[in-house]
Amino acid sequence: MESLVGSLRLSKSASTGATFVTAVENHGGEQTLIDDFDFYVGIDLAVEKHQACVVDRTGKVVEELAFEHSGAGLIDFIHSLEKLSGSLATRVGIVLETPRGPVVECALERGYSVFSINPKQLDRFRDRHTVAGAKDDRRDAFVLADSLRTDLPLFRRLQQEGAQTIRLRELSRLEDDLAQDHNRLINQLREQLHRYFPQLLQISSAAEDAWVWDLIEIAPVPAVACKLTRGRIERVLKRHRVRRLTSEEVMAALRLPALKLAPGSAEAASEHALLLLPRLRLIRKQRLDIATRIETLLNQLSEVGSDTSDHGSERPTDVAVLRSLPGVGRIVAATLLAEASQAIADRDYQALRSYAGVAPVTRQSGNKKIVVMRRGCNNRLRNAVYHWSRVATMCDERSRSYYGQLRARGHSHGRALRTLADRWLTALVAMLRTHETFDSARWNACVITPQATL
Repeated sequence: MESLVGSLRLSKSASTGATFVTAVENHGGEQTLIDDFDFYVGIDLAVEKHQACVVDRTGKVVEELAFEHSGAGLIDFIHSLEKLSGSLATRVGIVLETPRGPVVECALERGYSVFSINPKQLDRFRDRHTVAGAKDDRRDAFVLADSLRTDLPLFRRLQQEGAQTIRLRELSRLEDDLAQDHNRLINQLREQLHRYFPQLLQISSAAEDAWVWDLIEIAPVPAVACKLTRGRIERVLKRHRVRRLTSEEVMAALRLPALKLAPGSAEAASEHALLLLPRLRLIRKQRLDIATRIETLLNQLSEVGSDTSDHGSERPTDVAVLRSLPGVGRIVAATLLAEASQAIADRDYQALRSYAGVAPVTRQSGNKKIVVMRRGCNNRLRNAVYHWSRVATMCDERSRSYYGQLRARGHSHGRALRTLADRWLTALVAMLRTHETFDSARWNACVITPQATL
């Protein structure tokens, strides 16, 4: 083994905090990184045309390429790389600022090693080549390529993802987008009702109930609503299975004195409200459809049988392990698998806690030392682990006790949940490595001591 690999080089990633082990070969006393490439390609992405720069091992610019964002453009770019490297894809390293997209997928499909880096880190690398702040597409492509050549461990190596993971990511993000659109429209509807029909907000403060929408369509203005009969109101409540309110309570609210407005104001505001209702119904229908699709996809990914141990016994998949944890529901599971699929596949605890924003950041200079909350992270992943911890305190006794200990020590609500999330990520990675689902008896038998996480 010593003849093949002379030593192991440890390096720590500045972006994720993960530790990389890079094998080093000995050739006549000279050490060469196994992951070194003959050519380093930096690509600065744009909308219509991308800029690429190719440098060799010495940092010399070999070629500069510009290719269109199209199928033909990507094929021409790949052919140029094949001609340059002699069709040896393994000796070419490609780096971009994004971890996904058609350029990334095309390069991975052809067997190239693809890396990504945070744009903020690229900005720091750019300062090494120009202190005047000059910036253009060609310079950025060169900085990417040259930085990959000199600081390879700081870049994140990308892997080709499965079709189901890509689909899950799109559905999960679309569900988030629809939720934001729904909240935006609900706020607009509530504002219009507050403007001319506040009686309705007394029976539905958020105005997000479907039966309220039907009621607005039947009686869009207070003058019509106060004349509704008990039978008509009962039919609306029965259709939507509303039991928390009676027809008498709804009728009493609708017959309260209306606001005195300028002529035409109520009609204009009601027209605005009525135009919002079809959009709200469409978004609600799409959200239900996407939730069903995500649940079906997670069930397919959770099926036991595709992963078999050396002893021939079936063991749970990563999705099944994740979904067995307390507090992990459909949204949290989908977000973790969509946004941190590579960290989960690698069982990389340090990367996972950094992506999720639960790993604190230390700023130290001289005698001054400050530990603050991590801001540079994946916001969707941060929200997911936050709600995972919040729900875990309600359904898991040990989590509730641990949260109480942290609060007693003076931690804020958010800091306590982040610390709890850090412990859950530790448990998740350990379970993934052993392919075991959550066992509440073993979990509650362990004793943990609160640690500081900001």
